[in-house]
Amino acid sequence: MAAAVPDGSVSVVLLSGGVGKRFGASIPKQYVELVGRPIATYSMETFSKMPAVSEIVVVCEEEWRSVFEDEHARLGRLKPISFAKPGAERQDSVYNGFAAISPDAELVAIHDSARPMVTAEETLQCAEQAMEVGAATLGVKCKPTIKEVDQNGRVVKTLDRSKLMEIHTPQIIRPALLKEGFEAVKRDGLEVTDDVSIIEQIGKPVQIVEGSYENLKVTTPEDLDVATGFLRARGVVGGSN
Repeated sequence: MAAAVPDGSVSVVLLSGGVGKRFGASIPKQYVELVGRPIATYSMETFSKMPAVSEIVVVCEEEWRSVFEDEHARLGRLKPISFAKPGAERQDSVYNGFAAISPDAELVAIHDSARPMVTAEETLQCAEQAMEVGAATLGVKCKPTIKEVDQNGRVVKTLDRSKLMEIHTPQIIRPALLKEGFEAVKRDGLEVTDDVSIIEQIGKPVQIVEGSYENLKVTTPEDLDVATGFLRARGVVGGSN
């Protein structure tokens, strides 16, 4: 049985500093409207309503802070929010957000604001495993066949799909463990593509918690259409999530 997650024990770092070039909009994709609201506000609302969450640290450029301040007010200021500046790379943004969390946090949950469909239920399941193991992330089984290729594009081998997972967020980690990981990244000059990779680099276990394929990352306009369909299926209209 997974460890319990006490109320107020999780600090959320909401990453919202990306540019989103592939989306092709005039503004970063996380601020594009999804059913009448900026994409980034959906996960903020979800986390704000979770008893386990104590605070939300938003990592974004100053010019976009008003999006989160307005959402904070709309929600009745359910949880304290604060802000941190984005870094040059994702790991730098995570570090800046991590540096701003409460020293009392038992877990830190790092989430991409371009994933608006995350649910409180799967986040709590991930947090329970992180409390038990030290680090956990949501993920789903890999659907397509994946082939490893060489520099000329020729197939080297076909990977065993049964052993492959597509990784989502939130990725939830004990703060002391993440601090140890960041120290190793800095010391060894490592580059990591996601947050639990930092934990992998120091040889510590990471638990995968199977989530939902609905927890998509909005990367292209087509993804926005899919997310809209999911929200309509959930009965979301306008400002309710």
